[in-house]
Amino acid sequence: MALARERHVGLVVTHRPMLESDLGAVAAIETSAYLFPWSIGIFGDCLRVGYVCRMVECGGELAGYGIMSMGAGEAHILNVCVRADFRGMGIARRLMLWLLGHARSAGQSWLFLEVRPTNLPAILLYESLGFVRVGLRHAYYQAVGGREDAAVYRLDLIGWEDRQQALIDGRAEL
Repeated sequence: MALARERHVGLVVTHRPMLESDLGAVAAIETSAYLFPWSIGIFGDCLRVGYVCRMVECGGELAGYGIMSMGAGEAHILNVCVRADFRGMGIARRLMLWLLGHARSAGQSWLFLEVRPTNLPAILLYESLGFVRVGLRHAYYQAVGGREDAAVYRLDLIGWEDRQQALIDGRAEL
């Protein structure tokens, strides 16, 4: 992993809307990251219905993606994934910050997501951004030998930027 990080040091990270022409590459990243991946059809459906679908590129290479739905004052992060050789570089954090800002500027009050309780790196990221665990969905994810629960997290987007600035200034704790 250290070599992968060194290979990408100093590269510019950008994001852009996902296009239909990206679906094959997105599905390939998804398949390499998960035992039970979303199908290319699911990604296509997300584009078709108008979900927020973002691509992250690092040095001109596709590094990851994020998908979020919005409605009725709530946003829901459905999928965030970073290619294995780009992990540990802060790309997921940058993508999450973009999604949070987009939801907030679109007038959403709450942001929800589900995460496997075994996905500790993701949980640490979400909690560092101010997400709070609010529930559990039993048997939510397909898993080897059956089903796995999902921890439900929520972020109050109203006042989120003020809380983040207070954390940066050392005036508050999450």
